[in-house]
Amino acid sequence: MTAKIEQLRSKQEVTKSDDTAEVSFELTGRVKWFNTVKGFGFLTPKNEQGDVFLHLSCLREAGHEYVAEGVSISCIVVRRAKGLQAIKVLDIDTSTALPFEPRPAEKSNITNHPAVQPQGDFVEVEVKWFDPVKGYGFLTRGDGTADIFVHMETLRREGALPVQAGQRLRVRIGESTKGPQVAEIERPE
Repeated sequence: MTAKIEQLRSKQEVTKSDDTAEVSFELTGRVKWFNTVKGFGFLTPKNEQGDVFLHLSCLREAGHEYVAEGVSISCIVVRRAKGLQAIKVLDIDTSTALPFEPRPAEKSNITNHPAVQPQGDFVEVEVKWFDPVKGYGFLTRGDGTADIFVHMETLRREGALPVQAGQRLRVRIGESTKGPQVAEIERPE
């Protein structure tokens, strides 16, 4: 191996495939956009030119199904013919996500998921997981509490899309035939 690759090996991981060396290195970037239906998105890196391709399979290996615009991701990337590509997610920082901005509810003919009546005051919860492809997810108030179901239609109606694991929200909860369910969402302060 050349001296240059040996030098890089001490700082970065080098992998070989088909007689070509790929140098991988750690990089942090913010989500430019991510589309779960398409199965990919892009990061804008802090100290590199061009965007970083992020595939859904890479996110899933880190235990995530979705990331919102503006979220910071530390990852291992490789430079390939089409540009940089994330190959392993190391850390996801949701605190940099674009602020929650409620939008006026859109009129819709969708009535597949009935709303529940809110009971009690707003409470702070954390998104446990949400899959926009499936159209639902669960929130939690903390250890030892029942999970709270949240349906995509509720999020749309309340102007709260997108959401992702780890995000904090304030909600009012109602009871459905299957247990606690989000009835209303309040903009966090």
